[in-house]
Amino acid sequence: MSSQASAAHILIVEDEPDIAQLLALNLQSAGYQTTIASEGRAALSVVNESKPDLVLLDVMLPGMDGVQIASRLRTEPSTAMIPIIMLTARTTERDQLRGLDSGADDYIVKPFSMNIVLARVAALLRRRDRDDHQTLRSIGHISIDTDRHEVFVDDDMIELTATEYRILVSLMRRPGAVLARDELIRLGIGPGIAVTGRTIDVHMAAIRRKLAHAGQQIHTVRGVGYRIDS
Repeated sequence: MSSQASAAHILIVEDEPDIAQLLALNLQSAGYQTTIASEGRAALSVVNESKPDLVLLDVMLPGMDGVQIASRLRTEPSTAMIPIIMLTARTTERDQLRGLDSGADDYIVKPFSMNIVLARVAALLRRRDRDDHQTLRSIGHISIDTDRHEVFVDDDMIELTATEYRILVSLMRRPGAVLARDELIRLGIGPGIAVTGRTIDVHMAAIRRKLAHAGQQIHTVRGVGYRIDS
């Protein structure tokens, strides 16, 4: 069992007790600490108090739904980088894109394999911890401090989700090079995860929007992927 797993705290936001307990038991068996919240306000309270390492978030919740919770977490600097995996019975691409656009890093459809959930959790936590501890040089108006996980446009700090951050870092490491959508999926989301190129397009649209005028530095290469220039 890894020290990362034993130290990581997972918040499970799920209003179906059987599913919540099943997730908690399997995560605990894998060495994680878990907390369960059955509705949105309780989940936000846990996040504010304990800053979990990752949130497993059901979409269909009483009161505040999962999309609203994810959006709320992404607007606060202290919670903006917490990885979020959405769990939902909704299977359409439109629903998936809505969840990702709200700030989720991954999306798992119910009924799910517990092994898949554990693999996705481990992958997100590994990628969070594997970022290089060095400050990247600036490209145009954009600079990234990978030690602090901070992104700046000129002198203004920009809030990105964990997946958006990894995608931008991947582009910044190879200025002028075209990264294919499949490569950005691997670098930003992870290998073996079934998502479409459209998923990267949604993340990229969100990155550009948050970068404001600096978003023009990211160029679409039709039929291939994206590149960043100064």
